[in-house]
Amino acid sequence: MTPEEMLARQARALDRRRAQDALWQDCYDHVLPPATGGRVAIFDATAADAAEQLAASLLAELTPPWSRWFGLAPGRPVEGDADAAIALEDAAETLQGHLDRSNFALEMHQAFLDLVVAGTGVLLVEEAPPGEASALRFSAVPLREAVLEEGPSGRLDTVYRAARLTESALRDRYPTAQLPPAEQDDVETARHRVVEAVWPDRSGTRFMAIAAGDSGAVVLAEGRFSESPFIAFRWLKAPGETYGRGPVAKALPDIRTANKVVELILKNASIAATGIWQADDDGVLNPATVRLEPGAIIPKAPGSAGLTPLAAPGNFDVSQLVLTDLRSRIRSALLADRLGPQRQDSMTATEVLERAAETARLLGATYGRLQSELLTPLISRCLAILRRRGEVPPLLLDGQEAVLRYRSPLAQVQGRADAANTLLFLQAVRAMGPEALAQIDMPAAARWLGRTLSAPAEILLPTAQTDKE
Repeated sequence: MTPEEMLARQARALDRRRAQDALWQDCYDHVLPPATGGRVAIFDATAADAAEQLAASLLAELTPPWSRWFGLAPGRPVEGDADAAIALEDAAETLQGHLDRSNFALEMHQAFLDLVVAGTGVLLVEEAPPGEASALRFSAVPLREAVLEEGPSGRLDTVYRAARLTESALRDRYPTAQLPPAEQDDVETARHRVVEAVWPDRSGTRFMAIAAGDSGAVVLAEGRFSESPFIAFRWLKAPGETYGRGPVAKALPDIRTANKVVELILKNASIAATGIWQADDDGVLNPATVRLEPGAIIPKAPGSAGLTPLAAPGNFDVSQLVLTDLRSRIRSALLADRLGPQRQDSMTATEVLERAAETARLLGATYGRLQSELLTPLISRCLAILRRRGEVPPLLLDGQEAVLRYRSPLAQVQGRADAANTLLFLQAVRAMGPEALAQIDMPAAARWLGRTLSAPAEILLPTAQTDKE
């Protein structure tokens, strides 16, 4: 594919994305306004607080920092299963160490913010230069810089990233590339339009970086990856759409209304505090010079009414009822009452389990999509980088050689439910007597409970040893 053809594909995909730009901008203006001030004046911070809380909760529930939220296990029982499991656990520990030493937690939280607000997040996973503490480097790509296309697999596997880089930044990123001539006389302030594209083909994922200018398109770098460095993931996807829909877009009508209600309340409060006044135009009182402050003396003509207050048109107390309902719906739509901290101190263990199960049901579809579009490609890409450096053995997450097991708090909800059902079954069998208990393979049950509850492989005896005993 030539650079001109790639730029044409990116332009067509960008035209298809323009229909989403107005909605995304409205969501960002009400929830994450820019520091310089957005187009919308913000009077109510309920949505902004709930959106940030949801992004932080997703980070803690799916990819908790400095905690093992994933594991590797053999895909099927083979001879030497325990040794293979320990080797895979060592590989998982190595990957976890690189994640802890990298900027993963910071960039992942920013990507989750994009996911919550716009419904789509993009994370770039690159190999760090040799000598750094971690071999992994992460970057949360702003959605305004990314143009996405959905492939036959249903995933966003074609990504175009457009940015404007200075001459020095371009040389740092592509040191061996032949740069196009600057469009300005000052080389330090000149900016080049760069488009990075990744797309799948039969042999993996292809990559091309293009510098586009008035003099034409220049290829800065191209190559192939075993796993795509760009990971695009969505909160919710409607049939026929490419980009995702986030919870902020769903709650946007209530967010707008709540913002307007608070604005009207503040205006009514200012009227109640300062009042509306009227005065006779008697040639003595000049309303432009009147100052309403303690101790002020306002002149008036003899026999005139002077300055008199005007009665307020009505009471706006009903706005508090409307605002309370709006804020409750906003927090419910953004799951602030589900994933946020529990305010009730007297909760039984059953209530905690039921609350966790209800959260898993509400996030079932979203978690399944994030597991398919974010977590699995993320681990595969990180393992590919470490495998190229020789820090982990050559292994494939193909379901036969190795499988990925999630250990995040949200992923373990179903595992705890399955373990509770199994323990209840074992308790019932034990009550039936020794003959019924003899039908149970206790070592196999212990191994199954260990896998279900994400127990470390080191505490389990090898299968061959348990069979011999």
